[in-house]
This record gives sequence, C-alpha cells and structure tokens, in this order.
Amino acid sequence: MTMKELSLHVLDIVQNSISAGASLIEIKICEDIKNDLMIIEIKDNGRGMDEHTLEKVKDPFFTTRTTRKVGLGIPLFEQAAKCCGGQLDIYSRIGVGTSIRASFIRSHIDRPPLGSMADTMVLLVAANPELDFIYRHRVDDREFVLDTREIKRTLQDVPVSNPMVLDWIKTFVEDNLEQINGGA
Repeated sequence: MTMKELSLHVLDIVQNSISAGASLIEIKICEDIKNDLMIIEIKDNGRGMDEHTLEKVKDPFFTTRTTRKVGLGIPLFEQAAKCCGGQLDIYSRIGVGTSIRASFIRSHIDRPPLGSMADTMVLLVAANPELDFIYRHRVDDREFVLDTREIKRTLQDVPVSNPMVLDWIKTFVEDNLEQINGGA
C-alpha cells in the first residue's frame, strides 16, 4: 500500500500536527537538482512526543488514536523515502513540537510525483483557518514562501477561508511553482 503522490503524505503528516495541537505548521520542500535530492520537512509547534512514543511512531501497529488500531501515515512516508534511496527522520520534544524530514533521490524511478501542493495548501487553510501555515518551496536557488500569517495581516477582517482568498492561494502556489521550476 502506497500513496500515489507525496502531497498526500504531506497532508497526512500535517493532520498529525493538527491533532497534536499545533498552531503553526511549516512545510518545506527542497529540490536540489544538481545533487539529485528532494527533501520534504514538516515542522510544528504541537505538544511533541516523549521518547517512548518517538521510538514507536514508525511502527504501523502503533497509534495514539482510539478510533483505530494502526497508524500508517509515518510508516508509509518512511517506506516511500526508503524505496527511493532516502530516509525519514523524526525529532520531537515535549512542549516544543515535532519535525519530520524525508529525503528522496529526486530522479529515482520509484519516487512518487509531488502532486498538487496548491490543492494541499488550499485544503489545509480551508479546513483550519485558525491555524497558521508556512509553505516554503525551493528548487536549487529559486524559492517562494506562502505564509498565512502575512495573508491574514493583509486581509484584516476578511477570513482566510473566503473562497476568493482560497482561489488566490491556489493560483499563487501554482504560479510560483511554475516559476521556480523554470516556467516548464
């Protein structure tokens, strides 16, 4: 069982951050073409994990949820990374937050496509307008940043979940991804 796009893994891991009470979630994607590397990092300011939980979190038969007996998100993300010559690392501290970092050989034949990060960001913002997200995407030396804190400051009384704002976010992400990927 695998997810067909890396953006779906991002969505799943961010849901863990939300469940952990995070108010700020940072998603970083770095594509280093010269070194044939892709790194996806999700960092939050949630409640963090103790050492016992951190040791077990990669086990698919471990979950903190009471609604099911398995937790496949992190193990599937790790499997995707390992199948592509990479790895998954997790750092966490109680009261500080958690950081999950997956690396992939970018050109690996088994690396799933990134998928639609524009749709992922729109879904996250629409479903969680009270939270703040920073999405940073770098391709070699070209980078763009979407920071909902800045959007909220600019909008003032207009909710970030307003359909016109969500349309703008989708277009902003799509246009900037196209630009940092060389317009291709």
